[in-house]
Amino acid sequence: MASQKPTTIAEYIAAAPAAGRPHLRRLHALLRSVAPQAQEVIKWGTPFFVEPRFLFAFSANKAHLNFTPSPEGLAPFQEELAAYKTTKNMLQVPYDQPLPEALIRRIAERRVRELQARPGDAFW
Repeated sequence: MASQKPTTIAEYIAAAPAAGRPHLRRLHALLRSVAPQAQEVIKWGTPFFVEPRFLFAFSANKAHLNFTPSPEGLAPFQEELAAYKTTKNMLQVPYDQPLPEALIRRIAERRVRELQARPGDAFW
């Protein structure tokens, strides 16, 4: 019997690898504190925060999590992100390393401010 797909972020975190759950819970709480009015949804099997457009997302993997604000969200922080594995869209944090909470908070806060300043822009 196939297990059901998570429909809430809490269910998503509960279904994630045990090693990642503490990081995922902290990340979820941090993002909720930065964007308390954002809607929390599961889209394409991934937790998203939308207000009403995409703010950021995160995902669990076997040995790391991904925090995905957008290319514009990460670009101003390239120097600080040099110590981490990144792509154009996301920051990867291994579960065996501390969660860079202060850096993620600054990235998320900037993303919220950017979207509030440009209310009519597209999804990304």
